[in-house]
Amino acid sequence: MNSEKQKIVKLDRKKMPKHVAIIMDGNRRWAKKNKKMIWAGHNRVLNEMLEPLVRRAAELKIGYITFWAWSTENWGRSLLERRAIMKLFREGLKRDESILWELKIRLNFIGDISKFPKDIVDQVKEWVEKTRKNKKLTVTFALNYGGRDELLRAIRRMSQESGIRNHELNEEDLEKYLDTAEMPDPDLIIRTGGEKRLSGFMSWQSAYSELYFTETLMPDFNVGEFDKALVDYQGRKRRFGS
Repeated sequence: MNSEKQKIVKLDRKKMPKHVAIIMDGNRRWAKKNKKMIWAGHNRVLNEMLEPLVRRAAELKIGYITFWAWSTENWGRSLLERRAIMKLFREGLKRDESILWELKIRLNFIGDISKFPKDIVDQVKEWVEKTRKNKKLTVTFALNYGGRDELLRAIRRMSQESGIRNHELNEEDLEKYLDTAEMPDPDLIIRTGGEKRLSGFMSWQSAYSELYFTETLMPDFNVGEFDKALVDYQGRKRRFGS
């Protein structure tokens, strides 16, 4: 406990990232380690870990926090696990909404949500609309998201809608069609669970992101662990290629 407090004290509130993105990994390993059903780790993250992290981000005036909750590859998991996850998504979308107004949270979603059941798609759209005027903190969930899939969808939309010819294309044009068009690129990307790769997460946006990998499994990634990542981030010198 004392060491966790020391980490918090070290934080410089003037050097906070504008956008932190978290690759939430290790839920199934946590369940196996604790001899629980395979979806128990997902359940713990939803019901015990997300709200404290969101509250901490708001407290530190971090403007954007993104959670990768479901990738384009996750559809290959067992039917039993997929059904359990869909149930959790539905529960999450029906949770007590008081925190959204208390912290002025805007809910946002990236990825191709059209692949989800209609009731989930409808709830997602409803929350985006209901919270769109909240400005303090944007909480984004990446659902059916993959970096390559996002780029392909962006290029297809751009070719259909913009009329831009190939030789006229620039970075700014493409960025307008990305899922993250209204968001800053992540300053810090955290991956829990010990793997040291991005797995295609925000392939375009992560070009100059600082990366932080931790062995801590997502169901154990608490506010103290979050602060450790922020302390590490603040100790780096960002040059952006210069």
